[in-house]
Amino acid sequence: MAAGSALSLIAAAICLVLALAVLAPAASGDGATLESVPDLVKAMYINIESFPCVRLLNLSGEIGCSNPGSEKIIAPIVRFRKGSDRLVQPSTVLLPLDQMSDFFLRVSNDPELLRKVSGVLIESSGVNNNLQELSPDRKFPQDAFAPYSNHTHDWNPAGSGIMWNRYDFPVFLLSEESTQTLRKVSDKNEKTGNGYKPNVAEFDLVMQTTKAQTHDSASCLKEHSCLPLGGHSVWASLPPIKNGSTEHQKPIILAVASQDSASFFRDRSIGSDSPISGLIALLTAVDALSHIHDLSNLKKQLVFAVFNGEAWGYLGSRKFLQQLDEGADSVNEINRLMIEQVLEIGSVGKAVTGEYPSFYAHAAGNSPASKKILDALQSASKSLGSDNVKVTQAASSNPGVPPSSLLSFIRKNMSTSGVVLEDFDSHFSNRFYHSHLDNPANINSSSIAAAAALAARSLYILASADSVVDLMTLNTIKVNVSLVEELIGCLLTCNPGLSCGLVKSLISPSSSSCPSHYVGVFLDDPSGTQFPSYADDTSRFVWNFLADRTSTSAGNKSSCTGKCGDEGEVCIGAEVEGGGRCVVSTTRYVPAYSTRVKFEDNAWHVLPANSSDPMGVVDPVWTESFWDTIGLRVYAVQDSTYDWLILLAGLGITAASYCAVHVGRTYILKVVKRD
Repeated sequence: MAAGSALSLIAAAICLVLALAVLAPAASGDGATLESVPDLVKAMYINIESFPCVRLLNLSGEIGCSNPGSEKIIAPIVRFRKGSDRLVQPSTVLLPLDQMSDFFLRVSNDPELLRKVSGVLIESSGVNNNLQELSPDRKFPQDAFAPYSNHTHDWNPAGSGIMWNRYDFPVFLLSEESTQTLRKVSDKNEKTGNGYKPNVAEFDLVMQTTKAQTHDSASCLKEHSCLPLGGHSVWASLPPIKNGSTEHQKPIILAVASQDSASFFRDRSIGSDSPISGLIALLTAVDALSHIHDLSNLKKQLVFAVFNGEAWGYLGSRKFLQQLDEGADSVNEINRLMIEQVLEIGSVGKAVTGEYPSFYAHAAGNSPASKKILDALQSASKSLGSDNVKVTQAASSNPGVPPSSLLSFIRKNMSTSGVVLEDFDSHFSNRFYHSHLDNPANINSSSIAAAAALAARSLYILASADSVVDLMTLNTIKVNVSLVEELIGCLLTCNPGLSCGLVKSLISPSSSSCPSHYVGVFLDDPSGTQFPSYADDTSRFVWNFLADRTSTSAGNKSSCTGKCGDEGEVCIGAEVEGGGRCVVSTTRYVPAYSTRVKFEDNAWHVLPANSSDPMGVVDPVWTESFWDTIGLRVYAVQDSTYDWLILLAGLGITAASYCAVHVGRTYILKVVKRD
């Protein structure tokens, strides 16, 4: 018994010595202690701040990015430094931003390279000056919707078209901090002498449509693995339209802008110049006009519309026109036949190229009504005097109106009279169109303010019709430059972003992250459009802003949290603490989703094409795949050679332990026999 206990103690001592020998190197590190499993996970993995490219679908197939199957992707990180770099094994490519377009075009045409690309990490650009142009959209964006035959015109010369391809590997845009982290990691991989790259990226970008094998919009909607793109547009009238009166029978001057953009990366659709500069100019123009008295005496009615989903098949403008045809509640105060002229404010953030801002007016046809809009813009320009805001009619050599919401009106009625105000003539001045680099550094606030002043005065002149314009009143229409700066900060920057005072005075933002103007998806039944529970922050802000600026005081001064009691009243600021206030305003939400989908029996269905709707015939019907989680993290994986060494070391320890026990036992037995 004593011999057995002694043997056990000796064996335990030997194992302890060996264990300490193995653990000593680990204990001689930086002194950090791991006190829990989360501490261990944090020490092992680096979570990377990034923005994914996701899977979108249409009636003919897929675009965007996804893991190729239902499993995570793990691959070593290799940094590309020039366009001719090759891969020797399946790898995660760390790609400089200036090589992005060329790389994805190369991948689409090089099957050998494609087989070895497991994932792509795009380095962030700290300063736009490092890159002269980057546009993943086509050279003629959404050309299928153009009402003219020339679809080869390069409106967007910088366009590469890479965002419209399908990639069966994950792609993420890195933040600036993550870019520095990944560069260090890739440098460590390059320094390994034996060719083994221990640092890997793990991608979790599994799309539900990939798992369900639904590869187009019709099948994924049927199998409930996707949702249609969509959101909410907003329109308002100034002054409010009174139902039952003759006022709403006035001819309508419709001023429009867009609120959504697109990008290769879903959550980095900023769109500073295209189209948010136009949205800011429109809101500022409404603010300027709201200070004018006796607008009800004007011969024409001013109506403002902000469309959502325009980057994905002109969803907002097309749905707006469909609702007008159907006499839907969301637009029952507007008679489509009374819309006489349309003035759209497009990309207006880059008009200051010299000393003074210079804009271009793109007219739809040569109708007298379109000419009146051009004349009004010229008159407004002259009235601004020393501000020297120049307006030039776009070149007659252009094939027609550039990509804009006005195309929806023209396709609906070829005799539509309208003008789009832009900061370019024949080619986009925005070299970062539909890129994450179309950020606040890409626009000029004075250009937007000039466009707002020009639009506000032009709208007043148009609403005055053929009567003599009150020059004294016209000259009092001045824009609030501080409001322009504030809107830029609220809608385009991370700080303050949607947490700015102006936004928080009207809504309670659902997100504190940096603003992104991707349209999103339409969740469920669109019937209750006037109180949508899931309208995005931008739509809700625009609704409250327009309702406030176009309102007159209500008789009921009590606070509100939703509906107001009297007809014609709406509740502004219902979300803010303490409740909102009821005002008289004609401000409405309008659903913005494809005219080719219908919500029925608690599900979305694709409708057959209708020959009477030419834009519906070419509508791709965009949808977005569901996903469970999206993640990207980096960690080190030991070489298999090291694993073999560990195994051999373990076998050696086992053999040594056995020998030690055997020798010890023999020795102890001899000692016991002597005694």
